[in-house]
Formats: sequence, structure tokens, C-alpha cells
Amino acid sequence: MTEPSSMRGKSVLVTGGTGGIGRATAEALAALGARVLITGRDTARTEAAAAGIRATSGNTEVEALAADLSSQAEVRRLAALVLDACPRLDVLVNNVGGFWAHRHETPDGLERTFALNHLAPFLLTNLLLDRLRASAPARIVTVASGAQSMGRLDFDDLQGAARYSGARAYNQSKLANVVFSYELARRLDGTGVTATVLHPGVVSTGFSAEDPSTLSRVVLPLIRPFLKNPARGAATSVHLASAAEVEGVSGKYYVGLRPRTSSPASYDTGAAARLWRISADLVGLDPS
Repeated sequence: MTEPSSMRGKSVLVTGGTGGIGRATAEALAALGARVLITGRDTARTEAAAAGIRATSGNTEVEALAADLSSQAEVRRLAALVLDACPRLDVLVNNVGGFWAHRHETPDGLERTFALNHLAPFLLTNLLLDRLRASAPARIVTVASGAQSMGRLDFDDLQGAARYSGARAYNQSKLANVVFSYELARRLDGTGVTATVLHPGVVSTGFSAEDPSTLSRVVLPLIRPFLKNPARGAATSVHLASAAEVEGVSGKYYVGLRPRTSSPASYDTGAAARLWRISADLVGLDPS
């Protein structure tokens, strides 16, 4: 493994950058010299996180963009802000995500886990694609999870309306991250824009704090001392965003800085095309 390359002169967007893996990713990329934009739902918290990253990294080019990415209107507003602020965009890190034990609906009437974990990066990436292409070589890095191996794309009930399980919804959304990244890589072949996806490991963050399951309430306090800290959890994201050795690498799933084989379901190109069409319809994009 090579050391991360200097990111001076490069612009990076990290979604969900106010805490956990996202903030650690933003801090590391800022320390490498990148101009870093982070997103968060709350304006004050996002501004405070950006200030903290500036102080920790010694890089003054860290900016806060508040947006609730479970709302498609907010995703579109964020994309417009990024396009206005960034004449070039070298790296997009789709990091934002969450888990909810109970079914919640977004302002768009969609199940929240599917909307935030899959549709938000799908829509944001597509809205920023022209800028990424114009900035090539550019990279799209999406944070999935090892939970993808337990996921199943239930095309008859993607929204969990018939039956909902927090674990099932989360696993499905993380499989969707991998399937989306592979399909995106195929569509971007030859453009100079790469798409990779990763499992960060099991990291000690505020994950699921809004609506935890009974199991997580019991188990997390017991295992938290053994979990990765956010900086270690961010290592793969930082590697894929910055390392020279992965320049041009696309359509790969990474675990622990190495490409790995993802679940058999993730390689189903028919399911990938179907998921793309459905996702495009749900966010109002042309599927082509």
C-alpha cells in the first residue's frame, strides 16, 4: 500500500461529514491539502464540524453545507450549491447513511432508510456527474457495509410498506450501494471518472442513535470498546479518494484497503439495470 497522495488543488465533497466516519474522512483529506466541503442536517452543527476540521487539519479550505439528504428537494439544493461553489469537483464521497428500527417516511413519502442510504447518493451523484466528468480524472467513493452480504433487493417491496424490519431495510440499502456503484462504473467506463464502494469495518459512531433496535441497545455498549475508532474506519474511504495506486480503478468493492468479492447478488446486472430504472423514476431522472 502506498501513502495517500497530496490532495492540494483538489476539491472534495463528503456527505455526512459532521461526525463519525464522515468527519474523520473529511479531516484526513483536508490534512492532505484538499478543499473539502461537508454536509450535515443541522446548520450550527455542520458549521461547528467544519471549524473543528479546519483547526485539526490546519487547512482553512473546509466549508459547511447544511442539507437533509433524506429529502430530494434538499439533495437538489445541495447539488446546486456544490455546482456554484466548485468549478471543479475531483472527489465525491457518498458517506451519509443511517439505520432506523421502525419505519419512517421522508417528505417525499419514501421509506427513510432506502431514501437516505440509496436514493440520496443515487440522485446527488447523477446531479454532479457532468461536473465530475469535466474534472476527470475524478472519483466517486460510496460507503456501503459488510451488511450488503445479507441484503436482498425486494423489488416487490423496496419501501418496506408490506413488512418492515430495520435490519432488512439496512441490509438491502447497503446491497443497493454496491449494485449502484457497479452499474455506475459500467456507465462511466472511458470517461475518466471512477466508482468504487467499500465496507469501512465495524466502527464506534452514533450510528442508529435516533431509533435503535432493542438488540443494539443491549449489545452496542458491550462491544463498543472493541470497535474501530472513526479514523480507522475512514481509512478505506481516504485511500480510495486519494491514493495514487487506485487511480483508474473502478467497479471494485474494498474491505481493509484491498479489493474483495462482494455478495453474489451484487453482480446481477439485470437487477442493477432494474434498480437504476426504479431509482431514476423515484427521483425524477431520465434512466438513460
